[in-house]
Amino acid sequence: MKTIIEPFKIKSVEQIYFTNKSQRIEIIKKAHYNPFLIKADDVIIDLLTDSGTSAMSSAQWAGIMIGDESYAGSNSFFRFEKTVSEITGMPIVIPTHQGRASEKILFSIIGGKGKYIISNTLFDTTRANVEASGAEGVDILCAEGKIPSMIAPFKGNIDTNALEKFIKEKGAENIPLCIITVTNNSGGGQPVSMQNIKESSIICKKYGIPMFIDACRFAENCYFIKKREKGYENISVREIAKEMFSYADGSTMSAKKDAFANIGGFITLKNEELATKCRNLLIITEGFPTYGGLAGRDLEAIAIGLNEVLDENYLQYRIRSTEYLSEKLVAAGVPVMQPSGGHAVYIDAKAMLPHITVDNYPGQSLVAALYIEGGIRGVEIGSLMFGKYDKNGKLIPAMMELVRLAIPRRVYTQSHIDYVAEVIIEVSKNREKIKGLEITYEAEALRHFTAKLKEVSS
Repeated sequence: MKTIIEPFKIKSVEQIYFTNKSQRIEIIKKAHYNPFLIKADDVIIDLLTDSGTSAMSSAQWAGIMIGDESYAGSNSFFRFEKTVSEITGMPIVIPTHQGRASEKILFSIIGGKGKYIISNTLFDTTRANVEASGAEGVDILCAEGKIPSMIAPFKGNIDTNALEKFIKEKGAENIPLCIITVTNNSGGGQPVSMQNIKESSIICKKYGIPMFIDACRFAENCYFIKKREKGYENISVREIAKEMFSYADGSTMSAKKDAFANIGGFITLKNEELATKCRNLLIITEGFPTYGGLAGRDLEAIAIGLNEVLDENYLQYRIRSTEYLSEKLVAAGVPVMQPSGGHAVYIDAKAMLPHITVDNYPGQSLVAALYIEGGIRGVEIGSLMFGKYDKNGKLIPAMMELVRLAIPRRVYTQSHIDYVAEVIIEVSKNREKIKGLEITYEAEALRHFTAKLKEVSS
């Protein structure tokens, strides 16, 4: 059959509250043109993030009921540990309350002034935790990944030639870690090939640099490998995952993505010395090593979700539903990152709104316009999120100006996605009317979460 149906049935629903356009104009003004400051009840379709917003399965809810809440040595932890270890092949599994907690622990230990953490592209919280340690985060994305309209199978790859050149220039002793983000969230949700991961591992081993995987969307990345990389078409996603992790020395994960959980994360390691340091810091900041800031019920939900996400019928539906939205937008002439990623569609705001300069944040301007037109909440992945200032206070813009529409797992139906497409296309037709924005307040770190903006004067 040509139609790919949802591989699940709906057993529980949540009400959507509807607003009209005039109401939304006032709401976005009161929220200072920042979608993070809008109340959830005022959002019709929420595509702000796919993190912690997925629908859990009946099996996960059942698992919650048998969660063992023992402070130490919980049975739920040992089931969680066994599942994570079987999928990743990593002998050491440390639970945390979410991905950024894993990053905070890791980079507090290995980071520091004068050090560099290199990646295909660091996401916002990863970069923030790197920089909080005093280290510098460096993105070494492949050339094709920097061109939104260019079609290539693995635009999330790290540039391996540039990787080795950077190591030689800065010295391996100053680079405590290389971390490969799969899929590459800040780079348009683009996948990373197995060959690229393998080559990166070889380079890192050559210079004695540990290589980690940021595994938030590992299953989606593995499905892309199965579909796009020669030699993997007849290999199961579970086997592909095991090979992918075999090239790494460790991983961090937010279980709020590919594990379908509403909270949780973990660190996996092969090095016992580093694990001891991580556990010591975990006890101070998160909790005992067999719960790590999580309830036993959450550990159960994550373990079950990690197995569910490897179902290839689900992954086929997941990737195809994202492609479906992307294809509708491309057909209507809306500039988007191509090919579509696994968890989100990324609109190229710079191409869509050429009349808005980067210092007036075209991505954030488009986010506001989408909310006003149809109550859709997306997020800017551009110069508001990643821009910095030079010594004279001039904006150093991000590599790309994107708007991410992250699709929660097992939440929205095809009619919801059809509605999203209609709203975006309508906004695109009236793109010249969209005004730029300027910042009136910003925090020192992760400013996009709490920034306040206003429309620029005409």
